[in-house]
Amino acid sequence: MSDPNISPSSEFNSGLKQNGFQVYRIVTQRSVIKSYSRKGIYKICFTIGKSIIHYADKGIEVDGATLFFGNPHIPYSWKFLSEQQTGYACLFSEDFFKGHEHTKTLQESPLFKIGGTPVFALTKTQRDLFASLFEKMVSEQNSEYVFKHDLIRSYINLIIYEALKIEPSVNFFKTTNASSRITTLFFELLERQFPIESTDSPLQIRRAQDFAKTLSLHINHLNRAVKETTGKPISLHIAERIVTEAKALLQHKDWNIAEVAFSLGFEYPTHFNNYFKRVTGIVPSALRSQIT
Repeated sequence: MSDPNISPSSEFNSGLKQNGFQVYRIVTQRSVIKSYSRKGIYKICFTIGKSIIHYADKGIEVDGATLFFGNPHIPYSWKFLSEQQTGYACLFSEDFFKGHEHTKTLQESPLFKIGGTPVFALTKTQRDLFASLFEKMVSEQNSEYVFKHDLIRSYINLIIYEALKIEPSVNFFKTTNASSRITTLFFELLERQFPIESTDSPLQIRRAQDFAKTLSLHINHLNRAVKETTGKPISLHIAERIVTEAKALLQHKDWNIAEVAFSLGFEYPTHFNNYFKRVTGIVPSALRSQIT
């Protein structure tokens, strides 16, 4: 009997974290919205329905069978326009995808790279092809086949290569009132990098310029939009979030100060000390002493 205190969402995230992938059918709007950390997670979604996909300063309306590639480094939001949504979604980490043979394929792929073309309207033949590939992945995921991970990696590769044959959608529209949307996507990009769980996976995007580049915006445009919405510049939001994470690491991890600094993207501990003191008024070692 299942534990009533463990929600299906918790089971879903545990499976995603443990296996590095999850494939599932979409049978309602609710099944599209899986709650999971987007940190390091790529997504391929095949949906049938009407929706709008928003990026920082542009969006695209899709209707019918659509194939979508989501990159953890490019924030987006999805708004449903039709009651009925069906299809499949596949979530996977880069480590799972690399397996034992592939290196840097995802960053190099035009489907996942920044500035790429991740949305495809499908014909009936294409819809049937991708539906069959996703259904095979669902079947293998639930099997006891010893090489199922390799087989699912092969299906993901096949979906990618079949998609590369298709002309991507070009009907993007510019968002007219984008400040609040840009602010939302900035915070999503900021938050999806946390929590820091290992010194082997340090914070990647820390500078305001890097956030602007990832969102394909000019730094002045991004800063103006966030400040207009929140009253504070993006550099202050970034600093506050990094210091909040630093406090949590100092309190709950047994890492030394240099390891905490490196995990938060600082090359030298002295830079982290100065940064932390500038925001909090004390150095990290003093905070740790207060805690212990």
